[in-house]
Amino acid sequence: MHGASYDPRISESDGSNCNGVTNRGFFQDLVDEGIKPEKAAAPGLAPLAVARPLYQQEELNEEMQYSVPERHLVREALNSVKGWSAKGCAKSVFPIVGWMSQYSLKRDIVSDLISGCTVAVMHIPQGMGYALLANVPPIVGIYMAFFPVLVYFVLGTSRHNSMGTFAVVTIMMGKIVLKHSNEEVGPMQVATTVCFIVGIMQLIMYVGRLGVISYLLSDTLVSGFTTGAAIHVLTSQIKDLLGLSLPPQGGNFEVINTYIAIFTDIASVNWAAIVISAITIVVVMINNEYLKPIVAKRSTIPVPIELIAVIGGTLISKYVDLHGQYAIKTIGNIPTGFPEPALPDTSLMQTLLLESFPVAMVAYAVSVSMALIFAQKENYEIDFNQELLAMGTSNVFGSFFSCLPFSASLSRSMIQYTAGGKTQIASVVSCAILAIVLLWVGPFFEPLPRCVLAGIIVVSLKGLLMQLTHFRQFWRLSTVDAIVWMGTFLTVVLVAIDIGLLVGMVLSICSIFFRGMKPYTCLMENVPNTDLYLDVNRYKGTIDISEVKIFHFCGSMNFATRAGFKASLCEALKLNLTKEIKKSKRKDYKKQFSFRFLVLDFTALSNIDPSAVSALKVLITEFGKLSVKVLVAGSSCPVYERMVRCKLIGSEDHEYCKIFPTVHDAVLWARETSANDSVNLSIVESEEA
Repeated sequence: MHGASYDPRISESDGSNCNGVTNRGFFQDLVDEGIKPEKAAAPGLAPLAVARPLYQQEELNEEMQYSVPERHLVREALNSVKGWSAKGCAKSVFPIVGWMSQYSLKRDIVSDLISGCTVAVMHIPQGMGYALLANVPPIVGIYMAFFPVLVYFVLGTSRHNSMGTFAVVTIMMGKIVLKHSNEEVGPMQVATTVCFIVGIMQLIMYVGRLGVISYLLSDTLVSGFTTGAAIHVLTSQIKDLLGLSLPPQGGNFEVINTYIAIFTDIASVNWAAIVISAITIVVVMINNEYLKPIVAKRSTIPVPIELIAVIGGTLISKYVDLHGQYAIKTIGNIPTGFPEPALPDTSLMQTLLLESFPVAMVAYAVSVSMALIFAQKENYEIDFNQELLAMGTSNVFGSFFSCLPFSASLSRSMIQYTAGGKTQIASVVSCAILAIVLLWVGPFFEPLPRCVLAGIIVVSLKGLLMQLTHFRQFWRLSTVDAIVWMGTFLTVVLVAIDIGLLVGMVLSICSIFFRGMKPYTCLMENVPNTDLYLDVNRYKGTIDISEVKIFHFCGSMNFATRAGFKASLCEALKLNLTKEIKKSKRKDYKKQFSFRFLVLDFTALSNIDPSAVSALKVLITEFGKLSVKVLVAGSSCPVYERMVRCKLIGSEDHEYCKIFPTVHDAVLWARETSANDSVNLSIVESEEA
């Protein structure tokens, strides 16, 4: 093994290395440079002697028997098959098998019963109200809380999500239903066909193992998107709050056109509807803001204010005859019993295919996001691909029973969790109560004023609308995230929900590339009396190393960042490389650089592609023309292997490039080489003299 050994924190009295060869080390070098030992050493710490040989990467690889791990795909496949079992397969496809085996009636059943009853109460007003957002009969919201939820109970991996209607999904569905329904095609035909397509899409994603696609929906995007969708929901309820009869507003710029129609017809408002809406909003808000915290201290069961408002509104409307006396719009006919199963209209599938994709993505992303929150709190795992299977199968099944695409509800899921729900048994309890509503109680709600439901929906939007305050946080933390949030929000509000989702995804992807195109770079200098090297722009106590420059690069080097790497390097060195190379070709060129060695610190380099290696070869050659040796330090094994495959290492054309395991190895090698060159030069000059 050649090369001098070193001692990063060698004391002044200890100047020999592990091989018995004198090596003054950095400590004595600092003394020579006028830095006193007491200032160089860390205060209060005795000098620590750590000695090892100086390594180049190839030498370390040879000594430590380096080899690239080989993959045996056939063996891996056989080993994975051997691990299969009937019980394991059943748990994988039917997660209920896993958690039901651990279910304790004594410990969990009471909590699930209370939680299920509480959520069922919320399903009734929310289901009917959100169904109206989708421009379908109110009873459909109850169907959605029953049929697909039973399938999810068996196949889903989340134990706390409350599945059924969700405001954002239903408002997206309302736009599609309004656009495609006509005299020949009814709203329910459009709705069930979309539900079927969404289910098929999610099943295809499951087969393709595309659950990771949800990672594209960043927190910033989801916040901006759901806030914009909340504006759509709020806007859609204003006509019922004011008692107006407005023509449907389809297509893009729906929010703008709706407000134009409202102000155009503002003289026709129904004051009775306004009074009822105001009373509903005030009562529900007083409960949520003041009574709910008080009740929560004494009971885990919240006051079912939404159900109280619905029942109270229904009774008052029935006995006062609000529809006849004051022209208040009511829910109307609600059929009893379960719907007869029917196949979706296959003739509409081609027309609705493209518009169904955003619905599938939003429903899945929201459900997975909520599931992850509860899984982290309760310490269990969520399978992203299994969620696709569960939601896809549930939507296909639900499409046969007059259902819309379903999703997790933010508010109901939180209620189900805080009310003590332990598993999806709570959803089964909720389904049992809703079955009673479907079979017998449904017609009771026919006189319910729409303005009461509108008031309940508006209050429930508070959490989503308050996300407007998130923009200030995103702006303070990251300008790029703030741009993604505002771009998504404005596009959703001003143009359309589906276009806003697309714009948000594009902006999120662009933000990833933007951050990748601007990696962190800096010049580094030595911490006195140590083997540490720090950013010179942030640390003022470091010292420069004679004839050596250290450039730190953090990120990925690829075809997109290779030009930026060179530009950042030249900017840090205050060097116009192209101009200096042209000057070096002249006979009278005598410029001496302040450095002869350039150390590239690749300890934070995550990846390098062949095009970047080619650019690095060119860079090494260019510095070689200026008699500057490039030393690569700290490369990870995959990066090192890529450089070997691309023949950056071991090529005679790049004798100026050497590879080291650490920055300190590269620096010591450079200093040793510089010292040897100086000795050789002195010998030559002496002989010439």
